[in-house]
This record gives sequence, structure tokens and C-alpha cells, in this order.
Amino acid sequence: MKKMNNRERTFALMTIPILILFFTFNTLPLIQGFIYSFTNFKGYGSYDWVGLRNYADLFTDGRVGNSYWFTIKLALVTTVVVNVISLILAIGLNSKIKFKSALRGMYFVPNILGALVVGYIFNYFFTYIVPAVIDMMGGEGTSILASTKWAWVGIMIVCAWQAIAMNTIIYISGLQTVPEDVYEAGSIDGATGWAQFRHLTFPLIVPFFSINMVLCVKNFLMVFDQIMALTKGGPAQSTESISYLIYNNGMSGGQFGFQSANAVLFFIIIVVFSVTQLTITGRKEEQL
Repeated sequence: MKKMNNRERTFALMTIPILILFFTFNTLPLIQGFIYSFTNFKGYGSYDWVGLRNYADLFTDGRVGNSYWFTIKLALVTTVVVNVISLILAIGLNSKIKFKSALRGMYFVPNILGALVVGYIFNYFFTYIVPAVIDMMGGEGTSILASTKWAWVGIMIVCAWQAIAMNTIIYISGLQTVPEDVYEAGSIDGATGWAQFRHLTFPLIVPFFSINMVLCVKNFLMVFDQIMALTKGGPAQSTESISYLIYNNGMSGGQFGFQSANAVLFFIIIVVFSVTQLTITGRKEEQL
């Protein structure tokens, strides 16, 4: 057997503990959760094997169906809002303006704050400040978070407010890779404003657009902290995301096995969304 040299020994000493920790705290719980998805485990005590019954029940459970509809709707709408605003801000912050570096730093602050902290601040804002302002203007001030119809909009605003920062930075990075020669050549051909953005800028930043779209959809499908801080799934379970439902009913609702099956299905859906997005945007990049 070949003896390891100092470099290989150092690499092994650094890598093996990391692999052990990753397997212990990531892979092993994932395997255990997959196994529990075939049981009626309540989170404590004994359990029996139930086969695929949990997976079959997912497609007939109305509460699960509503959580999937809410989560997908929130993810898609917020993704569009975030990317439109982020791209506009990135174009503005990449232009020749004063205090450009300071403004970039200011716009990145929301990404530094914890999601729960931001959520509780907006909870106070939506619950007390906004209704008070509406009352002062002669209207009937009620919290948007108390409406089964509009509470999701409040969650969308908070998710977007925090996500725009990172997306803007990524778009700025993309815009800085576009050579000035491209714009000079375009201006000679009469490309300005929207035509310049559509035919010159956007095709060259499509890879950055793809990254932002995939990250946004993935992150918003897994929304949890904002719901915990703003609505806790209410009112009347109208803002229960999949992650919140898995946590709430799995940990304290006696549905550990059932929600483990829900988590496995959710994982598959996220993978399908991500692969589909990457495939579509990859083809778009090839066409451009």
C-alpha cells in the first residue's frame, strides 16, 4: 500500500472530518426522514409501516393542496417582482452616477438582516402603522395580515424587500461584464434605450438572469421565516407554506411520518423546478 505524503495526509485530515459531519447532520437525517415517510410515526413512541399510504393521502388532503397552491403562487409572483425591480436597480446603480458605491452598500443592507427580524418589523408596520395612516386619511384601517385574501401580499412584500439586495448585486456583476465596445457599436447603429437593453445588454447577462431565477424560485418555494414572523400560517390557514406545514404539523401535530412524505415530495418538486428552469434558460442562452 502506497504511503501518503504530507500533502495527501493534510488533505485527508481536512476532508474526512467534514465528510463525517456532513453525513451525520445532513445525509443521515435525510435518509431517516425518507424511512419515516413509510410509517405512521408521530414523532414519539412506536410506529408501524404503512407503505405508500402517506404518499397517497398527500393527494387527497385539502390542507396540503392549499399549501402547495399558496407556496407556488407566492414563489412565482415574488420571483417576477424581485427580478424586475432588481434589474432596474442594477441598471441604475451601474450607470455613471454620484455616490454609486455608497448606494450599492445601502441596497445590500436588507440581505444582511435576519429574515425573522425583518418579518417582525414588517409585522408591526402592517399591523399598526399602515392602518393608523389609513385612518388618518379617512379610510378604514385594517391590517393586511388579517385578510385571508391579501395576507399573502404582505408576505410577498417582505420576501421581495429582502431578496432584491442579492439579486441586484448579481445583476450588477453581470452588467459589468458587458464591454463598452458593444454599446459604442450599438450606438453607431442607432440602438438606444429599450432597443439597446433588449438586443445588446440582456442577451449578454442571460447567465446571470438564469442564476437569479433559479435561486429565487428555490428560496421562495422554501419560504418559512417570513410566515413564522408575520402570520404563522393564518388567517384561517390561508398563508401556510409547505415548509411551515411540514414543521408545524410534523413537530407538534403528531404527523411526523405523514409530513416526512410531504417533505420528500416537496424535495422532488424543487429539484424538478430547478432542472426545468436551468434547461429552459440554457436553451435560451444557446439561441442568443
